[in-house]
Amino acid sequence: MNPSSPVTGATVSGLTSPTYTLTADTYPDVNGKQWAITSLGGTQTGVTTHSVSSPFTIAVTRPKALKQLGAMNAQGQINNIGKNNYGLILRKGATPAANQPDQTILGRCEFGVPAGTDAYDPAEIKAAVSFMGGFLSANADGIATMLLTGVL
Repeated sequence: MNPSSPVTGATVSGLTSPTYTLTADTYPDVNGKQWAITSLGGTQTGVTTHSVSSPFTIAVTRPKALKQLGAMNAQGQINNIGKNNYGLILRKGATPAANQPDQTILGRCEFGVPAGTDAYDPAEIKAAVSFMGGFLSANADGIATMLLTGVL
């Protein structure tokens, strides 16, 4: 996993042509990679980059031990197909009120991929990721509004 930088942000009202420059960071576990957002582009009034007291990071994680398919039983079924869980973790510092220390916004996305799917049905994995990325991008403004208003 090696994301290109800068990342172009999705369309959200109040931000004009947002871009985010990634700098490699250290994830606290060997099964993850992390990047800090160290520079902003476009017009993003009031948005801050990464700092110790106000993080702005994205991390990607994978399972510590990848699961594989087990053996088939006499009926030709595989018992207990495990899932390999991959994740994206966003951390963004934000001020909750005047004269208060920043608190961290936490965003998570997890993909639980059944063992064996990577080899037998990779097109479905690609479709799932493609749709998720497109859905988040196409609905970024609505998701931001929901997080601001609480209205679903």
